[in-house]
Amino acid sequence: MSNDHFSGLALIVGSSGLIITMSLHPTGHVAPEQIEPMIRMLIAVHALALACIPVMFLGALGLSRRFGSHDHMAMTALVVYTFALMAVMNAAVADGLVTPAVLRQMVASAGAQSASDGWRMISHYNFYVNQGYAQVFVAASSVAIVLWSAATWHSKELARGLGIYGCILGAVTLLALLSGNLSLDKHGFGMIIFAQAAWFIGAGGLLWRAESKTGVVG
Repeated sequence: MSNDHFSGLALIVGSSGLIITMSLHPTGHVAPEQIEPMIRMLIAVHALALACIPVMFLGALGLSRRFGSHDHMAMTALVVYTFALMAVMNAAVADGLVTPAVLRQMVASAGAQSASDGWRMISHYNFYVNQGYAQVFVAASSVAIVLWSAATWHSKELARGLGIYGCILGAVTLLALLSGNLSLDKHGFGMIIFAQAAWFIGAGGLLWRAESKTGVVG
């Protein structure tokens, strides 16, 4: 398997895993007897997300290498996307590992109002921490996709249609985020993940079809 094939496969597999994560992510209020099954699902989907992060990095590394070390936009995109992956890793830990522990403590302290209120405060704080990291991920990953997409016009390494889609996607996402019109709940964040996954899967498919490191893809 060539480096391009490996990188393309990594982007496709990693993006597919993130789609599954958002599709199965629990949402809304549940009855007390459903708390434990919901917690197990929360841990499972975020464990999958955490496993996908290094896979996405490997794919992103191969994608930037495809453009060549002389392409500063592609290399900058890799650095920015790595920063984004670090942020989303922290978001996944907060939501998938910290939240379950807090929820169990809330259930255990249901009979003591003061203790229950304390754990609710911790839960709210953890939610805001998760949201902060999610915002960093959305902003940084959008910038990275714009940079990779813009690099296609200079190097012609990827199909220009994918470059156009990436530039529009990144710009619209950043505008929505910075204007405060983008809610990063399951639906809003999921929409971003699905839209970005389409770009990464497209890039992965083009890398998979590549015949040589120096040839033009798409």
